Amino acid sequence: MNGGPTSPIQTLIRNVRVHDPVHGSDGEVRDLAIRDGRFVTPLPGEPALETVDASGCVAMAGGIDLHTHIGGGKVNLARLLLPEDHRDARGQPCGRPDNPLERDACGHVTPGTLATGYRYVQMGYTAAFEPAMVAANARHAHMEMGDTPILDHGAYVMLGNDELFLQRLAEGAHPDELRDLIGWTLHATKAMGVKVVNPAGISAFKFNQRQLDVDEGHAHWGVTPRQVVHALAHGLHRLGVPHPLHIHGSNLGVAGNIGSTLAIIDALEGLPAHLTHVQFHAYGNEGPRKFSSAALQLAEAVNAHPEISIDVGQIMFGQTVTASGDTMRQHANAGLASPRKWIGSDIECDAGCGVVPFRYREQSYVNALQWAIGLELFLLVRNPWQVVLTTDHPNGGPFTSYPHLIRLLMDRSFRQEQLAKLHPDVAAQSALKDITRELTLQEIAVMTRAAPARLLGLRDRGRLGVGAAADLAIYREDADRERMFTTPERVYKDGRLVARQGRITAAPVGGTHYVEPDYDRSFDRVMRERLRRHGSVNPDHAVIGRDELCACCNGGTLLPTACLAGDTA
Repeated sequence: MNGGPTSPIQTLIRNVRVHDPVHGSDGEVRDLAIRDGRFVTPLPGEPALETVDASGCVAMAGGIDLHTHIGGGKVNLARLLLPEDHRDARGQPCGRPDNPLERDACGHVTPGTLATGYRYVQMGYTAAFEPAMVAANARHAHMEMGDTPILDHGAYVMLGNDELFLQRLAEGAHPDELRDLIGWTLHATKAMGVKVVNPAGISAFKFNQRQLDVDEGHAHWGVTPRQVVHALAHGLHRLGVPHPLHIHGSNLGVAGNIGSTLAIIDALEGLPAHLTHVQFHAYGNEGPRKFSSAALQLAEAVNAHPEISIDVGQIMFGQTVTASGDTMRQHANAGLASPRKWIGSDIECDAGCGVVPFRYREQSYVNALQWAIGLELFLLVRNPWQVVLTTDHPNGGPFTSYPHLIRLLMDRSFRQEQLAKLHPDVAAQSALKDITRELTLQEIAVMTRAAPARLLGLRDRGRLGVGAAADLAIYREDADRERMFTTPERVYKDGRLVARQGRITAAPVGGTHYVEPDYDRSFDRVMRERLRRHGSVNPDHAVIGRDELCACCNGGTLLPTACLAGDTA
């Protein structure tokens, strides 16, 4: 044996303009070679089974959506609440696909699992992460994500409103115990990280509190959101979980909530964290309407804290549905539902859920200002590695609106045209009209590929270097960036062509990302006793094993993510 390659080059892509921020490629024209699902360096003169001339095209790693509601109980409630969303423009049942590789699928603002996978891949995305998995519902969430074709996936488990965590925090538990509670929960649910939603607020709502600010005590447990956030962030940091605490802050959507958002950053005391859908947390209370943009204040805070990352949760005009674990805020917004119906529920005394349909309108002062605030945040945060492109699907708008959002960020003249269509007070007064920055293709590659991969600890994704997984999107260069990013020329998943000019060419099962942190396994006994006395799940079935996870996810590849060197490693 001579140690050479054992299989031929599968695909050689010639003359493509490469945008790979991880390796410093900013539009250089070169070739990309794929063997066995990975990018490789071909030997001189080595032939390829397929050669693609990509002259005039741009190559980026497959897109990664860090925060999108695609699996779990509340997503299904949203689908059930809006049956009209699963019909065509005439109100008739959607027609069957003409592609034999696609099974029947439909839905617009909350598409079904099948349509979700197809639509993401048709835009050049190859991975998506559910940000709000309830521990008691973890199996269902994994099964639903496993039913989403092609996409790799993972989920963040919700903590910070469950009774055990709040009780032990209130009783002054040692940080080691809280760390082990976090570690056990990640292990049991096969999650990728931890999300806290309205810290302690979902629980407080059950005790008839209608608002809970960062330094306000929980009516029953007495703990504050500040304590909850710090304890969770500290525990994750000690466990070495790559993705920092994913924070849905206090007072979502409330005028003046910028104070709460800045207080959350202060509560972290320098620990890394990811603040999610921050457009909904960047409001002032100035002006005659007592509702104003605080985007500059938040951007300055993020610029001053390199350990903080954000996703924006950009709103997009039109019909959508807001689906959130934040029962407290969804109850408050229920009167704004359009159409006039909504769902609220409690989940196992550990979490909550509120589903409220909503239509964002250009001539609404509040909606127009929300739209402007989101774009201001994208453009005012200096380091693109700290910002991830999202609409908080479906809360700000469906993920299918990403190409339109990208054009808004890259084309100032188009942005100005759209701003002029809005409520006249917003169009005249918004700071957005004076922002001249236009994002580059390299910055878009960071926000949609490289940064999400880094924040999740996906060392072989979000990049095009040798050895990386061959998740690849090839776009035809076009001055109309919306058209360019709507339909790539080719999309590869692990080296396999899965879409070509918008048509699905293969529908493999995606892989499942999760972490397995090291924690004190004696804590298993604590959880077994807790579940035996108070839980609805048999303690013998509390932990999802690897074989069961594989079965839940339709036999997809298991992709455990290595933890960093925490204090238990």
